[in-house]
Amino acid sequence: MPELPEVETVRSTLQRLVAGKTIRGVDVRLPRIVRRPAEPEAFARALEGATIRSVGRRGKFLIFDLEELQLVSHLRMEGRYGLYDAGAELENHTHVVFCFTDGTELRYRDVRQFGTMDIYRSDELDRAEPLRKLGLEPLDDAFTLPAFRAVLEGRKTKIKPLLLNQECVVGIGNIYVDEALHAAGIHPERPADSLTRGELARLHEAIRRTLSEAVEAGGSSVKSYVNGQGEQGAYQFRLRAYGRQGEACAAGCGGEIVKFVVGGRGTHICPVCQPRKAGGRRGARKHT
Repeated sequence: MPELPEVETVRSTLQRLVAGKTIRGVDVRLPRIVRRPAEPEAFARALEGATIRSVGRRGKFLIFDLEELQLVSHLRMEGRYGLYDAGAELENHTHVVFCFTDGTELRYRDVRQFGTMDIYRSDELDRAEPLRKLGLEPLDDAFTLPAFRAVLEGRKTKIKPLLLNQECVVGIGNIYVDEALHAAGIHPERPADSLTRGELARLHEAIRRTLSEAVEAGGSSVKSYVNGQGEQGAYQFRLRAYGRQGEACAAGCGGEIVKFVVGGRGTHICPVCQPRKAGGRRGARKHT
């Protein structure tokens, strides 16, 4: 599933491609993608004549600002958007087509058919079910070290599953949680309340740095991810833990990346850099 860097890359691409365009009509070809309103005809009518002012993001959700309405889209596993000329051949697995007045079309394709679209009034967006319980945005100014500490305070849950909980911190998925924990030298099975103030500071910094660098690289195309122009990301070439099992740790510690399961998710660590017990780590490691 695309994580924050991939969704942010799609958002910025769509902002360049479709902001300012006016929707002439909408063709819903797979009704179950549309959840609110549930009737495809009502969904299409609501958007007719609306202009996309901007494309935003909250966690892994894309938000199309249509002035009085907000279209909330989740890509799930395989969803992707692309801008086409109206006469271009329709590709397989194209489920929703937004036709613009300038003769172009924004097409939503989804091989797995897990993506969702919901329309809300702008004044009810903060209370909308998909968004209202979301946690801290790790790239926002509000993601301060004290705010991060407050979210984790007193939590006995293992740190990796807790970071994957979108009600605590949004947008971090399996790839980037492994990368951040590796950069911070923290074992993913450590209880959150066992982390020292120094470890929390390292982890906070590692999360921000890892996600920022991934956004700059256009995300990670580990499987099928591409942005709104069909371009792959490049951060997969810089991964130091995720998918590196059997390789020497890039930190030069002499350890080897191993893979095991934490909370039902494949997990990658260096046992030397990320000891299971607190106090075993040998100082901060440079992140290049």
